[in-house]
Amino acid sequence: MTHLTVSRAPAVAVAAALLATPLFGAQARGGDLVTIDGLGTLAFPVSAPEEARDHFLRGVLLMHSFEYESAATAFRAAQAVDPEFAMAYWGEAMTYTHPVWNEQDIGAARQALARLAPTREERLAKTKTPRERAWLAAVETLYGDGGKAARDTAYAFAMEALAEAYPGDFEARAFHALSLLGLSQGERNVPTYMRAGAIALELLEANPDHPGAAHYVIHAFDDPTHAPLGLRAARAYSRIAPDAAHAQHMTSHIFLARGMWEDVVAANERASHVVNEARGGPYRCGHYNQWLAYAYQQQGRFDDALALLEGCLEDASDPDLSEAARQRLLASFSVMRAAYIADTDVSEGFPVEARLPDHPPGWSGAVYAFGGALAAARRGELDDLRAAAELLEMARPDPGDWGYEYEPILLATLAAHALGLEGDVEGAVAAARRGAEAEAALPVDFGPPLAFKPPRELEGEILLRLDRPEEALEAFTLALARTPNRAATLRGYALAADESGRTAEAAWARATLQEVLAAAPR
Repeated sequence: MTHLTVSRAPAVAVAAALLATPLFGAQARGGDLVTIDGLGTLAFPVSAPEEARDHFLRGVLLMHSFEYESAATAFRAAQAVDPEFAMAYWGEAMTYTHPVWNEQDIGAARQALARLAPTREERLAKTKTPRERAWLAAVETLYGDGGKAARDTAYAFAMEALAEAYPGDFEARAFHALSLLGLSQGERNVPTYMRAGAIALELLEANPDHPGAAHYVIHAFDDPTHAPLGLRAARAYSRIAPDAAHAQHMTSHIFLARGMWEDVVAANERASHVVNEARGGPYRCGHYNQWLAYAYQQQGRFDDALALLEGCLEDASDPDLSEAARQRLLASFSVMRAAYIADTDVSEGFPVEARLPDHPPGWSGAVYAFGGALAAARRGELDDLRAAAELLEMARPDPGDWGYEYEPILLATLAAHALGLEGDVEGAVAAARRGAEAEAALPVDFGPPLAFKPPRELEGEILLRLDRPEEALEAFTLALARTPNRAATLRGYALAADESGRTAEAAWARATLQEVLAAAPR
């Protein structure tokens, strides 16, 4: 059970840090620092009765941890207490934009705002202070006229202006950082991400218990090159918001980008525990379990990964599920299945040949077909491989699907396998390189590889079979830069280094792999 504690004394350590920081001036001194156990600490003064304000602050903290549905419930509770509380409608409207995921429900957001008043002018007139008016005007910009990208950009400028007008408003800076993360429409734009990360790092220094500051630092830096900048935030975030499942998982974005598998496992086991506690039972599908299964596989814990995979299919087979819920779980199963096949030598039997009730649509269907094709390649069955590859091509993921841009890379990977089975090993190398070059042209994504079998890793394995170890070593080196400490890549690197006479490099790879495997419980 969480409880809300309002701290009004400037002697509180975090409050002292806030007030001593140049970000915070007279505006911050008029507000209370509020801690909600399990969710974090913030200062966000609003004009509302205490009960409504408490619901509002809970909603803001939940929103910082991307617990959007729970946040919307909290904001609606604030509206029920005070139907004229304009910022409660701001909060609910904000829950319908998910900047990092490039998701926005403009219809739901406009409906939420319309419950306050039918027009923008009438809504702004209901605000109690110029500062609150600026907040509401910003969300009106977000859900105003024009396409999503244009509105997102206008909103980011509005949040920048709000933060400059109220330099003591910590929340304005936090939401400005988040708005910057959303500007690239779901892809990583490094300069903009660095700008957002710099703001969030400064805020985290000022308030080490603010969930948004830690969260946005992690999102800004969760690629292998920049991940060291997010390690402090990753270590802090799970402590700041232990009741937010997303906060527990989110730390693993940094850990995975650094190949810290023991930490990836711990983070996602905690996240799954929070979800299971809330839902009253085991839940084996979903984003957190996909990451968990992948990390188990890197540790050599294939039985644990298989148990999750079997459990996910069991969850998806529940006859009481709605069709939409079933498709979500089958999509999760397809991802976990493809990753499992890519990381093992399994070629037949469950879960490789598990048949879904029907072929999932879009990206999910492409991933499911890819897993089947990869299993066929393991068995040496060229016809089955080609049939599955045709299913992949027919899936035609929508550009709005997560990972859709990886479809050509998956096809190149299957072409490499097919050419290898036909005896055209040089052609297989060329196909793997096509996939690798296509992957290199994309921004580095966070999380387990969306190519499932990284094409540089595949290229290196084929080159080893052709007795070209130095070229293979180069391929494995490039693969490790994109997927640090991936077990199969480390093994290939060690073999290629051995065969190239590079004993120091081979020893490093084997020691790193041994360290990964030794950390796993047995």
